[in-house]
Amino acid sequence: MTTNTYEKCSSKDGARPYKCSDYANKISLNLHNFKRDGRFCDIDLVSGSTRVKAHRVVLAASCAYFDAMFNVGLEESQKGNVALPSVPPDILPMIIDFIYTGEIIIDKGTVQHLLIAADMLQLRELVTGCGEFLRRELHPSNALGIFRFAEAHNCIELVKEALEHVQANWNIVSNGDELLELPLPQLITLLSSEQLKVDSEAQVLYPALRWLEHDPTCRRRHCFEVLSHIRLPLISPEVLDQAIKSIQDPSLAVALRTICKDMKSGRGALVALAVEPRQRARRILLVVGGSCRDKAAHPPLTTDNILSSVLKFDLHKREWEELESMGIARIQPGVATLGGRVYAVGGEQGSQILANGEVYDPQTDKWSNIAPMKEARCEFGLTGWNGNLYAFGGWVGSDMGSSVEVYDPVADEWTLVGRMPEPRFGMGVINYKGLIYIVGGCTHTWRHTKDLLCYHPGTRKWHKLSSMHHDRSQAAAVVLDNYLYVIGGNAPRRTVLTSVERYSFDEGVWEEVASLKYARAGCAAGAAEGVLVVAGGDSESARERAFYRARTTLASVELYEPRSDVWRAGPPLPHSRAEAGAALL
Repeated sequence: MTTNTYEKCSSKDGARPYKCSDYANKISLNLHNFKRDGRFCDIDLVSGSTRVKAHRVVLAASCAYFDAMFNVGLEESQKGNVALPSVPPDILPMIIDFIYTGEIIIDKGTVQHLLIAADMLQLRELVTGCGEFLRRELHPSNALGIFRFAEAHNCIELVKEALEHVQANWNIVSNGDELLELPLPQLITLLSSEQLKVDSEAQVLYPALRWLEHDPTCRRRHCFEVLSHIRLPLISPEVLDQAIKSIQDPSLAVALRTICKDMKSGRGALVALAVEPRQRARRILLVVGGSCRDKAAHPPLTTDNILSSVLKFDLHKREWEELESMGIARIQPGVATLGGRVYAVGGEQGSQILANGEVYDPQTDKWSNIAPMKEARCEFGLTGWNGNLYAFGGWVGSDMGSSVEVYDPVADEWTLVGRMPEPRFGMGVINYKGLIYIVGGCTHTWRHTKDLLCYHPGTRKWHKLSSMHHDRSQAAAVVLDNYLYVIGGNAPRRTVLTSVERYSFDEGVWEEVASLKYARAGCAAGAAEGVLVVAGGDSESARERAFYRARTTLASVELYEPRSDVWRAGPPLPHSRAEAGAALL
């Protein structure tokens, strides 16, 4: 339907501007019909056996390339045809149709050819359209290829997004074949990036060695240059020894062995010795709130032995440090990382269950308030996914709950989005590769469960997976590499557990690993730098046993190394603490 409009303004004599909104579309359609029928065409565009008739004036008006060609007296300005050998024959008609109509169908088979041709012809609108198509297609399996392609054709926004995708999904991207074909400069760009999302520097070393060994004859001369961008002093000697043993090319093995000797001697002639983990590498464990029943010195407490203080453990330096306290003391809060900030939500204070929340900014060392949840809850699950926080179940009022809430940090708003299969509290909640997993906890049927549930945030569907070996509640749940570790917790017969088991996401099975040295429930836990960390928690009192809050609070810390399957003592907490939340930065 044609829409014709008069503008509101008018002159003194009543004259008013008139605009026909469909006029430009009519002209464009008629010109396209003229081209299709060969009417008034004055030039042929040729690629191989493909010949497309067109109008010089339309080409020049739409495309800077043709405007320059026809306007500066080039030979083509006088000829009746122009050869475009760099534009594939099947792509040329699509390009010319776009020039006339502004419309085109882009698919995976044509997008690269279209972008190359549009870049050459300076059709920025089509370059933008192809870039948007490729952005939607970004995946760890193709991100490096799109990154290289976008750089070659000066698609700045696409370069940025593809690079961010590579950095955020480094552990998947670095194991793909695209990495092996990278030119040296682009490899160096990645290896030197502060934004690689890795749990340990070994996840940078092994891909670099793969690249070198893919073509050792040509690439071994770049060995020291490549390895200089890897923060080798952050990698344990055992891992470096294993890496050397895995190298097939003798000269590369000698080079890495030489660097290791240089580091061991403290000379630092080949690599920098004073290095820090990458900015995006997870290395800081925050322990937030909790309770303390220790008679020894401890931070100020509110009633009922509840803490508002926050501790930071640097897994690189292996040191504890006190941070700015929360505005509100909380036990059993939901704590999660999102967008480089840490959220502490809900929990309990005295006999009051909380709905309010706070967010910590590590850049300013300050906490600020956020909107309260729809339902007050403690002992619930909180995790970050796809830019939002997800809260599950918990103890709500005088009973356990099953509701699921989502927090939008931009709108500062919580929304109820559904329910769990059954009410549950005291469970572990983690996210892994786009799915959220709930493990253990208490239900109306069982005080302690073996359950492992999987929730798909996109479809809001639930699936039950293989059960744990042991019934648990108030256990810590942590992801390291491709495993979900479930640590300690309370069990039937008022037992506090030392046992630890892990679930393989690849194989879908559980296995037991080395047990903790101390039984603990409600401990804070995290994984980074290739190790698990558990801190504090409750343990059984020598005098009494309680259903789920044993009365002895621990200050001890244990570190688990999967390679050796051993728990070792770590630097203890400054004071004992249990029922705290934990998050990694």
